[in-house]
Amino acid sequence: MSELSSSAASGHAIETLQIEKRRYPPSPDFTKQANARPEIYGRAFDQFWSDESKRVTFFEPWTELYEWKPPYAKWYIGGKLNVCYNCVDRHVEHGLKDKVAYFWEGEPENDRRQITFGELQKDVVRLANALKKLGVKKGTHVGIYMGMIPELPAAMLACTRIGAPFTVVFGGFSAEALAGRMNDMQCELLITQDEGWRRGNRVPLKANADAAMQESPTVTRCLVVRRTGGDVAWTQGRDVWAHDVLKDVSDDPKECPCEPMDSEDLLYLLYTSGTTAKPKGIVHTTAGYLVGVATTHHYIFDVKPKSVYWCAADIGWVTGHSYIVFGPLANGTTGIVYEGTPDFPEKDRWWEIVERYKPDILYTAPTTIRTHMKWGPEYAEKHDLSSLRVLGTVGEPINPEAWVWYREHIGANRTPVVDTWWQTETGMILITPLPGITTLKPGSATKPFPTVDAAVYNEKGNEVPPGGGGYLVIRKPWPAMLRGVYGDPERYQQTYWDRWKDTYFVGDGARIDEDGDFWLLGRVDDVMNVSGHRISTIEVESALVSHPAVAEAAVAGRNDAQTGQAIVAFVTLKGGKEGSPQMLKDLRDHVGRVIGKFAAPANIVFTPELPKTRSGKIMRRLLRDVSENRPLGDTTTLADPAVVAEIAKRGKEEAAKEEA
Repeated sequence: MSELSSSAASGHAIETLQIEKRRYPPSPDFTKQANARPEIYGRAFDQFWSDESKRVTFFEPWTELYEWKPPYAKWYIGGKLNVCYNCVDRHVEHGLKDKVAYFWEGEPENDRRQITFGELQKDVVRLANALKKLGVKKGTHVGIYMGMIPELPAAMLACTRIGAPFTVVFGGFSAEALAGRMNDMQCELLITQDEGWRRGNRVPLKANADAAMQESPTVTRCLVVRRTGGDVAWTQGRDVWAHDVLKDVSDDPKECPCEPMDSEDLLYLLYTSGTTAKPKGIVHTTAGYLVGVATTHHYIFDVKPKSVYWCAADIGWVTGHSYIVFGPLANGTTGIVYEGTPDFPEKDRWWEIVERYKPDILYTAPTTIRTHMKWGPEYAEKHDLSSLRVLGTVGEPINPEAWVWYREHIGANRTPVVDTWWQTETGMILITPLPGITTLKPGSATKPFPTVDAAVYNEKGNEVPPGGGGYLVIRKPWPAMLRGVYGDPERYQQTYWDRWKDTYFVGDGARIDEDGDFWLLGRVDDVMNVSGHRISTIEVESALVSHPAVAEAAVAGRNDAQTGQAIVAFVTLKGGKEGSPQMLKDLRDHVGRVIGKFAAPANIVFTPELPKTRSGKIMRRLLRDVSENRPLGDTTTLADPAVVAEIAKRGKEEAAKEEA
């Protein structure tokens, strides 16, 4: 159990108040077979990334490892390569055409496919030829707006095959969000589908795309994949069915060779969410990105030639780009792609998938783990999960209790849990345990990946000593790092590099403990100032989730005349239970014991659901709006917009009770 630290050293940008004492050293059996060896941390920077570049096949070898002219980096300078060749063709050439690239599970039951590397190559070649028929060539910008169907990774790979930079827009985004991204990138063609499936309902992707294209004058063609067979509106001359254009195109890779690309050619743009301003088009290029994601995928997930790997993210986010598509395919790894939600048609759907395909690696978000906690372990207990040997988390800091639950109930108390930290901007994982080497600590992302120079700074840019909290920074370049904000170099400089000279400002809080391990504290925007204490929301949330009755918690600050800010907690109880005055008192007392009385929430709102994006992230920005009784900001990315309205109603009721 977490305990209150004896003191918080003065001068730290963020106080850290909990000490987690549980430790999980690697098992000797796992260590014996691990991809990572202890000496990996002793390898020199240049030698490491020079050696790891051999994971990738270059058509022409690179001549210079990297160039660093802050804030811009180039990697593997002079090299020529193709991402699609590395992810597909070379595996077929090396005799792996019959190896499964993806097991695909549709949301409707019994809707399944398995696609070998040989079949994937044919699918990609046909799609690339279809794109060429529609006018796409090297340098043409393509938008992709799809659900989790096999045609999505195929579309990404087809673009890379012919050298067409793309942007994938998550299928949960609105028409307005899609239009903004296509306009920023000046896309000329959009690939979408008629409809998608979500909890048995049809998602109107083509209808959203039609509305977006009305506001996107550069888009002149739209390629539509048939998924549900539902009726959709049609614009002659612009829209074309994929199955029609694919009828008479070749699937021979010799008739659509992979375009040689420069190491620094644009691979894709991925837009960060625009909660406070216009979304930023994060630029990722070719060689450094591919080497970075392939290398991290190999070591962090301990991937073997016969591994079946399930990253349960959506391809529309960077996790899906790096660790569903490009990293795993570059390593020739068999993956699982699932179209639907964890609770459709029942709450054991995920565990049914694990039992069916027997993955040895599962990578998911803390919010999803807490959702399974809320439902209870009995759903996992119905199924054989014994194939799992590595578990991973991504997306936000994980509460220690959720980490332990994941290990115990999903990993049978034997699997390492790799809690990874990285961003859309970093392209690859930067802070993470390495299974087989690292002693694990629930809630800690532990060590920077080899060669990654991470540190924690205070406001003045001085490194914070062990035990203190501050701002996470990265002080050296890394291969998969962003190459800029598309079309806006000034914003790139101001957002990431102006705070401290030649140092990448992450925007997250963190602390380093006495062992040199990193503990992420969430976005610095999510730091509350309560009676002079700067506390991260994740600390209070972790304290709440450590109570045995709590499944999930999210915390926000509201202005308070006495304390500067007061803590408002939004709590979901296990088993669907309702809150009570006694539970409210118990939780306040519990936080008081775990952290300190000053951190006890001023208000607690009990709610059956928390507002989350379709990717599972809690929308704390909206909770801040509720806490301050402000009009709600943009809710278009929410999985269920009704949730936040219900929370706002409950929040007002709780506030009225407090005043009474």
